[in-house]
Amino acid sequence: MVLAPKLYQFLVGVFASMGSILFGYDLGVIAEVGIVVSFFTGGAFCGAGLAGPAGDRLGRRLTIVIGSIIYLLGGALQTGAANMGMLWAGRWLAGVGVGFLVMIIPLYQSEIAHPSIRGTITSLQQFMLGIGAFVAGWISYGTYVGLHNQAQWRLPLGLQMLPAVVLGALIMLFPESPRWLIDHNRPDEGLRTLARLHSNGDENDPWVRAEFDQIQESITFEHENEAKSYFELFTNRSSFRRLFIACALQASIQMTGVSAIQYYSVKIYGQIGISGSDALKYQAINNIIALVGEACCVLFVDKLGRRRPLIGGNLFNMVCFLVACILIAKFPPGTTNNHAASWGFIICTWLYNFSFSATCGPLSWVIPAEIFDTRTRSKGVSIATMVSFAFNTLIGQITDTAMTNIGYRYYYLFIICNFTNALFFYLFLPETKNLPLEEMNYLFTNAPYLVAGHDKSKYRAGYAEDLERRAVEIREKGGVIGDQEHEEDVTRVQ
Repeated sequence: MVLAPKLYQFLVGVFASMGSILFGYDLGVIAEVGIVVSFFTGGAFCGAGLAGPAGDRLGRRLTIVIGSIIYLLGGALQTGAANMGMLWAGRWLAGVGVGFLVMIIPLYQSEIAHPSIRGTITSLQQFMLGIGAFVAGWISYGTYVGLHNQAQWRLPLGLQMLPAVVLGALIMLFPESPRWLIDHNRPDEGLRTLARLHSNGDENDPWVRAEFDQIQESITFEHENEAKSYFELFTNRSSFRRLFIACALQASIQMTGVSAIQYYSVKIYGQIGISGSDALKYQAINNIIALVGEACCVLFVDKLGRRRPLIGGNLFNMVCFLVACILIAKFPPGTTNNHAASWGFIICTWLYNFSFSATCGPLSWVIPAEIFDTRTRSKGVSIATMVSFAFNTLIGQITDTAMTNIGYRYYYLFIICNFTNALFFYLFLPETKNLPLEEMNYLFTNAPYLVAGHDKSKYRAGYAEDLERRAVEIREKGGVIGDQEHEEDVTRVQ
């Protein structure tokens, strides 16, 4: 059976995002097995840094294979650990593998996707992360109440290796990024891969030929004018602007408070008198709510865009933390027995989780993967992902101490940060919905720094329309008739 091109791209994106299941699973299981949070996130910081040059030199698929192998080594160390030292070493190594994967996967997804479904495919990163957290939550709950020996923690840690085996073993059967191939002087392979992705292998398809020409022209321009090294990312005006936005976005995600809730959910529930298996059960329910939110983002991100959901999501997060903070302040744990207040707090965390999962979480992977050009994409996404894990580690380190010493006042930080996040993106983030990747250079070179209130059509180069025009010209000139889906694609890309 021949798959429609967009369905094929989507399925490739789903398979690649299996690496995100590993991240979500580790996030979900980490508190329940009692391991120091920073061992894992510190390793991920290193892995994200190493994945940048690996992605440029070795390609996107081989980098995924390397990440899978490293993760498997870390998983094996953890599962067979004879002492805490082995367990911590395994967590660090697993973190390195996750750093590789969560950095390279959305980048790979963005480079194979049609512009009209790029957000849908790259937002799968967060959706699969949610699946990992969902599985981890219920497995941890089941082993906590059903097992009373070492299997209580060895079983959850051992199961994490299964997706890594499948991903590492099969990713080479899927196409390499056509943009990476063209950028590395392999245009014939790049054209064949574009045809495989967009036209069931027809290299004469008008849309494929038009995109191929546009990619070649863009990469030629990048080689002559854009940043060529990590250092130039900071000195080239357009590249630095994109790097700053990507890093600010990844830092802002951690400052929404998501990691504090994820890592210390049991302690947070304990603040209002919920402990033990009940706390694990409520967190597992929370993971189901997150999946629903992430599914909403996958379905609607290419219709709603990037700016409005990100701004609205941060404002809603702020309201959730504000109400939760008031509830704990008015009804301190241990001094009252107000069940309504306790349930109000639980519902606030659930609403926050839905909001974050439907907006901020997925978009933190979508936006960095699409705003850089081909030459700087791996480097820029690598740095932004390192920033994410650096802030993740920071929150993991301070949350326990802060909650012990200042209690609900710790939530002031997230109330303020969610508001400033929304303000920042309102002022500085251009909309990138439906734009070909090749237009990002023009957008971030010509858009005003303060984009709020400006007509976005005035700082667009019209690459989407140009792609349509080229496809029509090629079709008329060569007498080639594309299939109906591609005619619809060309229309939708505007």
